[in-house]
Amino acid sequence: MQFGVSTFITDQGIRPASLGTALEERAFESLFIAEHSHIPVSRRTPYPGGGELPDVYYRTLDPFVALSAIAAVTRSLRLATGIALVPQRDPITTAKEVASLDLVSEGRVIFGVGVGWNREEMMNHGADPATRGRLTDERLLAMRELWTAEKAEFHGEFVDFDPVYAWPKPVQRPHPPIYVGGGEGAFRRVAEIGDAWLATNVSPEQLGPRIERLRTRAGRDVPVTVYAVPDDPGLVEGYIRLGVERVLFNLPTVPESETASYLDRLARVASGFR
Repeated sequence: MQFGVSTFITDQGIRPASLGTALEERAFESLFIAEHSHIPVSRRTPYPGGGELPDVYYRTLDPFVALSAIAAVTRSLRLATGIALVPQRDPITTAKEVASLDLVSEGRVIFGVGVGWNREEMMNHGADPATRGRLTDERLLAMRELWTAEKAEFHGEFVDFDPVYAWPKPVQRPHPPIYVGGGEGAFRRVAEIGDAWLATNVSPEQLGPRIERLRTRAGRDVPVTVYAVPDDPGLVEGYIRLGVERVLFNLPTVPESETASYLDRLARVASGFR
Protein backbone atom coordinates (compact mmCIF):
# COMPACT_ATOMS: atom_id res chain seq x y z
CA MET A 1 0.00 0.00 0.00
CA GLN A 2 1.12 3.54 -0.79
CA PHE A 3 0.99 6.55 1.53
CA GLY A 4 0.21 10.04 0.30
CA VAL A 5 -1.19 13.31 1.56
CA SER A 6 -4.39 15.21 0.77
CA THR A 7 -4.63 18.92 1.49
CA PHE A 8 -5.78 22.38 0.48
CA ILE A 9 -2.96 24.56 -0.89
CA THR A 10 -3.80 28.21 -0.20
CA ASP A 11 -2.13 31.61 -0.12
CA GLN A 12 -1.92 31.35 3.68
CA GLY A 13 -0.15 28.00 4.02
CA ILE A 14 3.09 26.40 2.91
CA ARG A 15 4.09 27.25 -0.67
CA PRO A 16 3.66 24.49 -3.28
CA ALA A 17 7.35 23.93 -4.05
CA SER A 18 8.27 23.71 -0.37
CA LEU A 19 5.46 21.26 0.24
CA GLY A 20 6.49 19.05 -2.65
CA THR A 21 10.10 18.92 -1.48
CA ALA A 22 9.04 18.16 2.09
CA LEU A 23 6.81 15.30 0.96
CA GLU A 24 9.45 13.70 -1.22
CA GLU A 25 12.07 14.02 1.54
CA ARG A 26 9.73 12.03 3.80
CA ALA A 27 9.09 9.32 1.16
CA PHE A 28 5.43 10.11 0.57
CA GLU A 29 4.24 8.67 -2.73
CA SER A 30 1.61 11.21 -3.76
CA LEU A 31 -0.08 14.55 -3.15
CA PHE A 32 -3.77 15.17 -3.83
CA ILE A 33 -4.93 18.80 -3.72
CA ALA A 34 -8.42 20.27 -3.58
CA GLU A 35 -9.98 22.76 -5.97
CA HIS A 36 -12.50 25.57 -5.61
CA SER A 37 -12.46 28.31 -8.24
CA HIS A 38 -14.24 30.74 -5.87
CA ILE A 39 -16.88 30.74 -3.14
CA PRO A 40 -20.04 32.79 -3.76
CA VAL A 41 -20.95 35.18 -0.95
CA SER A 42 -24.40 33.61 -0.90
CA ARG A 43 -24.02 30.48 1.22
CA ARG A 44 -27.28 28.69 0.44
CA THR A 45 -25.68 25.27 -0.17
CA PRO A 46 -24.94 23.60 3.18
CA TYR A 47 -21.35 22.55 3.79
CA PRO A 48 -21.29 18.71 3.65
CA GLY A 49 -19.05 18.58 6.72
CA GLY A 50 -21.58 20.54 8.76
CA GLY A 51 -21.26 23.97 10.34
CA GLU A 52 -19.44 26.90 8.82
CA LEU A 53 -17.42 26.50 5.65
CA PRO A 54 -13.70 26.34 6.61
CA ASP A 55 -11.52 29.24 5.47
CA VAL A 56 -9.38 27.01 3.21
CA TYR A 57 -12.27 26.62 0.77
CA TYR A 58 -12.14 30.34 0.03
CA ARG A 59 -8.41 30.49 -0.72
CA THR A 60 -7.32 27.49 -2.81
CA LEU A 61 -4.67 27.98 -5.47
CA ASP A 62 -5.33 26.78 -8.99
CA PRO A 63 -4.43 23.08 -8.81
CA PHE A 64 -2.55 22.88 -12.11
CA VAL A 65 -0.43 25.94 -11.37
CA ALA A 66 0.40 24.57 -7.90
CA LEU A 67 1.15 21.06 -9.17
CA SER A 68 3.36 22.43 -11.95
CA ALA A 69 5.46 24.26 -9.36
CA ILE A 70 5.73 21.02 -7.40
CA ALA A 71 6.62 19.02 -10.51
CA ALA A 72 9.63 21.27 -11.07
CA VAL A 73 11.21 20.44 -7.69
CA THR A 74 10.31 16.74 -7.35
CA ARG A 75 11.23 13.56 -9.21
CA SER A 76 8.97 10.75 -8.00
CA LEU A 77 5.97 12.31 -6.22
CA ARG A 78 2.66 11.54 -7.92
CA LEU A 79 0.74 14.77 -8.63
CA ALA A 80 -3.01 14.61 -8.25
CA THR A 81 -6.12 16.72 -8.21
CA GLY A 82 -8.25 15.72 -5.30
CA ILE A 83 -10.62 16.66 -6.73
CA ALA A 84 -10.93 18.71 -9.91
CA LEU A 85 -14.47 20.05 -10.27
CA VAL A 86 -15.29 18.86 -13.77
CA PRO A 87 -18.70 20.62 -14.10
CA GLN A 88 -16.86 23.93 -13.64
CA ARG A 89 -14.13 23.24 -16.23
CA ASP A 90 -13.99 23.56 -20.00
CA PRO A 91 -13.05 20.07 -21.25
CA ILE A 92 -10.70 21.19 -24.06
CA THR A 93 -8.74 23.53 -21.77
CA THR A 94 -8.67 20.99 -18.93
CA ALA A 95 -7.50 18.21 -21.24
CA LYS A 96 -4.58 20.40 -22.28
CA GLU A 97 -3.74 21.27 -18.65
CA VAL A 98 -3.73 17.63 -17.57
CA ALA A 99 -1.66 16.53 -20.58
CA SER A 100 0.79 19.43 -20.16
CA LEU A 101 1.31 18.62 -16.48
CA ASP A 102 1.80 14.95 -17.34
CA LEU A 103 4.42 15.94 -19.90
CA VAL A 104 6.42 18.30 -17.68
CA SER A 105 6.27 15.85 -14.76
CA GLU A 106 7.29 12.92 -16.97
CA GLY A 107 4.13 10.94 -16.39
CA ARG A 108 3.29 11.51 -12.73
CA VAL A 109 -0.29 12.82 -12.96
CA ILE A 110 -3.40 11.34 -11.38
CA PHE A 111 -6.60 13.08 -12.46
CA GLY A 112 -8.94 13.01 -9.46
CA VAL A 113 -12.41 14.23 -10.41
CA GLY A 114 -15.83 14.88 -8.94
CA VAL A 115 -19.15 16.57 -9.59
CA GLY A 116 -18.91 19.09 -6.73
CA TRP A 117 -21.35 20.06 -3.99
CA ASN A 118 -21.50 23.88 -3.99
CA ARG A 119 -24.46 24.65 -6.21
CA GLU A 120 -23.92 28.41 -6.37
CA GLU A 121 -20.27 27.92 -7.35
CA MET A 122 -21.07 25.61 -10.26
CA MET A 123 -23.97 27.82 -11.40
CA ASN A 124 -21.53 30.72 -11.75
CA HIS A 125 -19.76 28.54 -14.32
CA GLY A 126 -22.98 27.92 -16.22
CA ALA A 127 -23.50 24.39 -14.90
CA ASP A 128 -26.96 23.23 -13.86
CA PRO A 129 -26.73 21.32 -10.55
CA ALA A 130 -29.54 19.05 -11.70
CA THR A 131 -27.55 17.78 -14.70
CA ARG A 132 -24.00 18.02 -13.39
CA GLY A 133 -23.57 14.25 -13.35
CA ARG A 134 -24.33 13.86 -17.06
CA LEU A 135 -22.22 16.94 -17.79
CA THR A 136 -19.28 15.43 -15.89
CA ASP A 137 -19.55 12.15 -17.77
CA GLU A 138 -19.53 13.85 -21.16
CA ARG A 139 -16.64 16.12 -20.32
CA LEU A 140 -14.55 13.19 -19.09
CA LEU A 141 -15.32 11.18 -22.20
CA ALA A 142 -14.46 14.18 -24.37
CA MET A 143 -11.15 14.67 -22.54
CA ARG A 144 -10.33 11.01 -23.00
CA GLU A 145 -10.92 11.43 -26.73
CA LEU A 146 -8.68 14.52 -26.84
CA TRP A 147 -5.89 12.62 -25.08
CA THR A 148 -6.00 9.51 -27.24
CA ALA A 149 -7.07 10.48 -30.79
CA GLU A 150 -4.97 12.31 -33.34
CA LYS A 151 -8.14 13.88 -34.74
CA ALA A 152 -10.48 14.09 -31.78
CA GLU A 153 -14.19 14.75 -32.05
CA PHE A 154 -17.13 14.49 -29.69
CA HIS A 155 -20.86 14.94 -30.10
CA GLY A 156 -23.03 14.85 -27.02
CA GLU A 157 -25.77 16.64 -25.12
CA PHE A 158 -23.40 19.13 -23.46
CA VAL A 159 -20.10 18.78 -25.31
CA ASP A 160 -19.92 19.06 -29.07
CA PHE A 161 -16.96 19.60 -31.38
CA ASP A 162 -15.96 18.46 -34.86
CA PRO A 163 -12.52 16.92 -35.45
CA VAL A 164 -9.69 18.85 -33.80
CA TYR A 165 -5.97 18.49 -33.23
CA ALA A 166 -5.03 18.75 -29.57
CA TRP A 167 -1.51 18.45 -28.23
CA PRO A 168 0.38 17.63 -26.13
CA LYS A 169 -0.75 14.07 -25.59
CA PRO A 170 -0.15 12.69 -22.09
CA VAL A 171 3.01 10.72 -21.37
CA GLN A 172 0.97 8.02 -19.64
CA ARG A 173 -0.87 5.71 -22.00
CA PRO A 174 -3.64 5.68 -22.83
CA HIS A 175 -4.00 8.69 -20.48
CA PRO A 176 -3.41 9.63 -16.83
CA PRO A 177 -5.56 7.51 -14.52
CA ILE A 178 -8.96 8.97 -13.67
CA TYR A 179 -9.81 8.65 -9.97
CA VAL A 180 -13.50 9.26 -9.40
CA GLY A 181 -14.44 10.82 -6.07
CA GLY A 182 -17.78 10.46 -4.34
CA GLY A 183 -19.97 7.97 -2.52
CA GLU A 184 -21.91 5.04 -3.90
CA GLY A 185 -23.68 7.41 -6.26
CA ALA A 186 -20.38 7.64 -8.15
CA PHE A 187 -20.03 3.89 -8.65
CA ARG A 188 -21.57 3.93 -12.12
CA ARG A 189 -19.07 6.64 -13.17
CA VAL A 190 -16.19 4.63 -11.67
CA ALA A 191 -17.32 1.51 -13.51
CA GLU A 192 -17.86 3.16 -16.89
CA ILE A 193 -15.22 5.91 -17.03
CA GLY A 194 -12.90 5.74 -14.03
CA ASP A 195 -9.73 3.82 -13.31
CA ALA A 196 -10.06 3.96 -9.51
CA TRP A 197 -12.35 5.13 -6.71
CA LEU A 198 -11.38 8.01 -4.41
CA ALA A 199 -13.31 7.31 -1.19
CA THR A 200 -13.89 10.01 1.44
CA ASN A 201 -15.12 10.06 5.04
CA VAL A 202 -15.57 6.31 5.35
CA SER A 203 -14.29 3.99 8.07
CA PRO A 204 -12.73 0.60 7.28
CA GLU A 205 -15.89 -1.09 8.61
CA GLN A 206 -18.03 0.88 6.17
CA LEU A 207 -15.55 0.70 3.32
CA GLY A 208 -15.28 -3.09 3.05
CA PRO A 209 -18.89 -3.72 1.93
CA ARG A 210 -18.78 -0.70 -0.36
CA ILE A 211 -15.69 -2.00 -2.14
CA GLU A 212 -17.46 -5.30 -2.72
CA ARG A 213 -20.50 -3.53 -4.17
CA LEU A 214 -18.29 -1.36 -6.37
CA ARG A 215 -16.35 -4.30 -7.76
CA THR A 216 -19.55 -6.22 -8.40
CA ARG A 217 -20.93 -3.22 -10.27
CA ALA A 218 -17.73 -2.69 -12.27
CA GLY A 219 -17.01 -6.35 -12.90
CA ARG A 220 -13.34 -5.83 -12.11
CA ASP A 221 -10.91 -5.29 -9.23
CA VAL A 222 -11.18 -1.48 -8.92
CA PRO A 223 -8.28 0.17 -7.01
CA VAL A 224 -9.37 2.27 -4.03
CA THR A 225 -7.65 5.32 -2.52
CA VAL A 226 -8.94 6.66 0.80
CA TYR A 227 -8.93 10.44 1.12
CA ALA A 228 -8.31 12.62 4.22
CA VAL A 229 -7.37 9.88 6.71
CA PRO A 230 -6.42 10.94 10.27
CA ASP A 231 -3.00 9.88 11.60
CA ASP A 232 -4.51 6.93 13.44
CA PRO A 233 -2.53 3.67 13.12
CA GLY A 234 -5.65 1.65 13.93
CA LEU A 235 -7.49 3.13 10.97
CA VAL A 236 -4.52 2.60 8.68
CA GLU A 237 -4.31 -1.04 9.72
CA GLY A 238 -7.99 -1.44 8.90
CA TYR A 239 -7.50 -0.04 5.42
CA ILE A 240 -4.49 -2.29 4.88
CA ARG A 241 -6.60 -5.33 5.71
CA LEU A 242 -9.02 -4.27 2.98
CA GLY A 243 -6.20 -4.11 0.44
CA VAL A 244 -6.69 -0.48 -0.56
CA GLU A 245 -4.21 0.93 -3.03
CA ARG A 246 -3.39 4.11 -1.12
CA VAL A 247 -4.09 5.99 2.11
CA LEU A 248 -4.00 9.79 1.94
CA PHE A 249 -3.30 11.39 5.29
CA ASN A 250 -5.13 14.64 5.92
CA LEU A 251 -2.69 17.55 6.11
CA PRO A 252 -4.13 20.77 7.59
CA THR A 253 -3.28 24.04 5.87
CA VAL A 254 -0.85 25.76 8.25
CA PRO A 255 2.37 27.81 7.93
CA GLU A 256 5.52 26.11 6.67
CA SER A 257 7.16 25.60 10.07
CA GLU A 258 4.06 23.88 11.43
CA THR A 259 3.64 21.85 8.25
CA ALA A 260 7.10 20.30 8.63
CA SER A 261 6.41 19.02 12.13
CA TYR A 262 2.98 17.72 11.11
CA LEU A 263 4.50 15.87 8.14
CA ASP A 264 7.09 14.33 10.45
CA ARG A 265 4.26 12.93 12.54
CA LEU A 266 2.47 11.54 9.48
CA ALA A 267 5.70 10.03 8.19
CA ARG A 268 6.23 8.23 11.51
CA VAL A 269 2.78 6.66 11.25
CA ALA A 270 3.44 5.59 7.64
CA SER A 271 6.85 4.15 8.51
CA GLY A 272 5.22 1.75 10.92
CA PHE A 273 3.54 -0.01 7.98
CA ARG A 274 6.35 0.03 5.40
